[in-house]
Amino acid sequence: MSENRNAAIAAALILIGFGLVAYLMPRIMLAIGAYSPWIAGGVAVLFVLAFFMVFWLRPRSAEAQQLTRPSSVTPQGLRQGG
Repeated sequence: MSENRNAAIAAALILIGFGLVAYLMPRIMLAIGAYSPWIAGGVAVLFVLAFFMVFWLRPRSAEAQQLTRPSSVTPQGLRQGG
């Protein structure tokens, strides 16, 4: 249960963080765009890629951690054997 709760908290914090950056993105783009429009576009592309990369890497990390656990460890609520 605590693993699900920790995952939900982490996902919520990630969404809040990305939401805040997305809210500020127009100002960031205008500030960087005053220097170079190409760099401003690159920052926007990197922001979008980072959003999807985080949610692609989190399940892969959890899967890798699950594979490295000893086989005798079972999730809470499930019994091994009969």
